[in-house]
Amino acid sequence: MDSVTQIALGSAVAVAVVGRRMPPWKSAIWGAVFGTLPDLDVMVSFGDAIQNMTRHRAETHAFAYQTLAAFVLAGFARTIHGKAVGYWRWLVALWLVLVTHSFIDFMTVYGTKLALPWSDYPFGVGSIYIIDPLYTLPLIIGLVACLKSKSPRRWTWNALGLAVSSLYMGWTVYAQSHVTEIARKNLPQAAEVENILVTPAPLNSILWRILVMTPQHYYEGWYSLLDNEPTIEWAQFDRGHELIQSHRNHPGVEEVSKFSHGFYRMHEKQGDIFVTDLRMGFEPNYTFDFNLGSVDEQNQLDPDRPTLREGASPPISALGWLGRRIMGQRERQPGG
Repeated sequence: MDSVTQIALGSAVAVAVVGRRMPPWKSAIWGAVFGTLPDLDVMVSFGDAIQNMTRHRAETHAFAYQTLAAFVLAGFARTIHGKAVGYWRWLVALWLVLVTHSFIDFMTVYGTKLALPWSDYPFGVGSIYIIDPLYTLPLIIGLVACLKSKSPRRWTWNALGLAVSSLYMGWTVYAQSHVTEIARKNLPQAAEVENILVTPAPLNSILWRILVMTPQHYYEGWYSLLDNEPTIEWAQFDRGHELIQSHRNHPGVEEVSKFSHGFYRMHEKQGDIFVTDLRMGFEPNYTFDFNLGSVDEQNQLDPDRPTLREGASPPISALGWLGRRIMGQRERQPGG
């Protein structure tokens, strides 16, 4: 999730575990620093846009490597602070800071490689958007109340913030399951469905985007928990089946296909071939849209050419539509 959320969660977890053994602002700083540490992998460039996407949330987010790192980091913290906090408490605190970072990333749709080095499968529940104020605000409020309070029970505020945010995370899983059931009852007619994805719209867990994949097309639909009827209106889009058949063995296409769990398309624009991860964004704007270059005389793409990212996030003007759609007003999104 976003850096503010990771800082707030890391701080709250560290304060909760370290407790009264040191001033909460000190443990909060440790949690903030190491709560954002796994995301430093974004600073590494692999020389290829698709590799940069698929290798984010990899080793630094894997539970095995985080566990090894926690042993080292705990010794470092113990050395700095002496006997105020024991080594094993530091170990538990910093381990939880690291693994909860990966856990809430796992709850998003992006894909987190938790099982490295044994598996590079990109796990993702997709029940919460990468930025969700209703998850983050309880953490911040509880943490700030704990830091500012002079009461001996100040740590209760922090624990309450963690509890409320955790309950909200549980709510998103329930809401996703509920919308998935509705989507399965309203699938596009005569569609040979391969897979279904249900994810929240930006910044909330009331409006949900449903993506249905077929061999030839993909369908996009929206459902708000405030809609009057449990029905979904579908918009159909070309998946680029012929391009997929022609270039499915291209390493970039293979990588996107695997990382997106099959939720991708291919299209041609101005003579270049593109592959798009359909999970992040919505029509017609997708965050991860990759230029694979042009084909040669044998209709083949150069597998050694570095891919370029040319995606775009939905425009700010779409926020008005999102707000109305959240409230149950059925209207097609701009460009959809």
